[in-house]
Amino acid sequence: MKKYIQYGKEYKKYFFLAPILTLVDTLAEVVLPMLMSIIVSNGVMAQDIPYIIKIGIVMVLVAMLAMGSAIIGAYCSARASVGLGANLRQGMFDKVQQFSFANIDTFSTGSLVTRLTNDITQVQNVAMMGLRMALRAPIMLIGAVIMAISLDSELAVVFCVAIPVLAVALVLIMKNAFPRFDNLQKMYDRLNSNVEENATNVRVVKSFVREDYEREKFEESNSLLYRAAWKAIRLVIMDMPVMTLVMNVTTIAVVWFGGNKILGGQMQVANLMAFITYTFQILMSLMMMSMIFIMGSRAVISSRRILAVLNEEVDLKSSDASQKNGYTVESGRVEFKDVCFKYKDGGEDVLKDINFTINSGETVAIIGATGSAKTSLVQLIPRLYDVTAGQVLVDGRDVKDYTVEHLRDSVSMVLQKNVLFSGTIRDNLKWGDEHADDTEIIAAAKAAQAHDFIMSMRDGYDTYLSQGGVNVSGGQKQRLCIARALLKKPKILILDDSTSAVDTATEAKIRETFNTSLKAATKIIIAQRITSVMDADKIIILDNGQIVGMGSHDELLKNNVEYQEIYYSQKDREVSA
Repeated sequence: MKKYIQYGKEYKKYFFLAPILTLVDTLAEVVLPMLMSIIVSNGVMAQDIPYIIKIGIVMVLVAMLAMGSAIIGAYCSARASVGLGANLRQGMFDKVQQFSFANIDTFSTGSLVTRLTNDITQVQNVAMMGLRMALRAPIMLIGAVIMAISLDSELAVVFCVAIPVLAVALVLIMKNAFPRFDNLQKMYDRLNSNVEENATNVRVVKSFVREDYEREKFEESNSLLYRAAWKAIRLVIMDMPVMTLVMNVTTIAVVWFGGNKILGGQMQVANLMAFITYTFQILMSLMMMSMIFIMGSRAVISSRRILAVLNEEVDLKSSDASQKNGYTVESGRVEFKDVCFKYKDGGEDVLKDINFTINSGETVAIIGATGSAKTSLVQLIPRLYDVTAGQVLVDGRDVKDYTVEHLRDSVSMVLQKNVLFSGTIRDNLKWGDEHADDTEIIAAAKAAQAHDFIMSMRDGYDTYLSQGGVNVSGGQKQRLCIARALLKKPKILILDDSTSAVDTATEAKIRETFNTSLKAATKIIIAQRITSVMDADKIIILDNGQIVGMGSHDELLKNNVEYQEIYYSQKDREVSA
């Protein structure tokens, strides 16, 4: 509850007013049947018009009080619950932004989407219902029981049978609710993951003509969701007939025994009318409570899933010492000392005993077979992951001694998967430096060999890119991502196989700019083509997470078997082509 209180405190006056107004509304409703009984017994039967008018005015005032309280109470509960939902969504989104890659690996993308949308909606709805029904139902139940007993304590014995029956039915329903709603939310996760994956990779799906396969996969997820939803909803379907049956049987019993009492002169007709009204109020309050418990059980599952995100321990955060020191990267010298790394719950180390140094301004290439942990290695520099053992040093300091913000501000990384966001080309490039002017943007685009194709577009730098940059080619997307990284003017530039979609001539021009515009920066290039790294100051060869060679192109070609195999296999392919 403490976690939710902090997200709802902005709307505390609405959380305070809603239950008070609900209390007033409910008490007014409980009083009205008694007033009706009084006006019939003492006014209508005695034909006392002034008395009828007097009590009638009181009833009108009570009804108006109930109506006003209900309207304002509904407004307050809606304002409080919607505000809580909005703050929860913002809080969860902010927490996800703090996550490291390891934290993100804990949750699937589809699951995070479900938690940020459907789960919060469940909690929001129950918060709204709780501010109204959760208070209204027990107050009405207690008030109506008291008033019914005051009218006829003998007839009120009927409730001693009805209430336990409803309580037992509610317990049985609740017992099965939790596992069903838990499974329902997991099926939402699965469906959202399928939709997200298909929408993101729609071009791959179409290029491999896999639409039928994707339809079948979605149909399976949709069917599982349907079955889970139907299994859960059956609880609600079972609840209503049971409640209605008990209500009708109780009403018949009240009318039967009450009618006999009227015939025996032991009860007045007006009192029986009021008693029946209180019977409906008691049973309706029990139905409301059952609905609260059913919806609440789903909200409890959703709440656990929300709190799992909010309480997730962020494993990459700046220490108090790093905040106090306020170090910044000056030269970009990188050193790995006895580094080992493995993914969370990943089993064996994917990097083992890594040792090397990259001096400021050097260009270092990393090559190796697929799965040799090249990307894992460079992700340790900006602390996208933390080492399992050993140290990664930048400018002689452990990367953990820097704040995460200062460290990453000094590192530009062009990932294997090039990502562009919906917006203009200028907006995307400004991710590198939001304060950059047009001169700096154009210079970075020219350095990345992107300026010419940008200007060939109708709107130039104001060309709108669709989500993921699907309206530009793979090579254009790579060059825009490189331009974005260059605009940051980093101390350390990491290119993770980020020129694979451009021709060799363009790639050569891009490499040439690194030696001019980024001469002082440390440059780390992951590449598959040896022609892309031959001019590097140092080449590191990785195999199965270990360094099996290090040196210049000439040194490795002369002395390293692994490098020779890669070089000659690529050369043979070029000749045969």
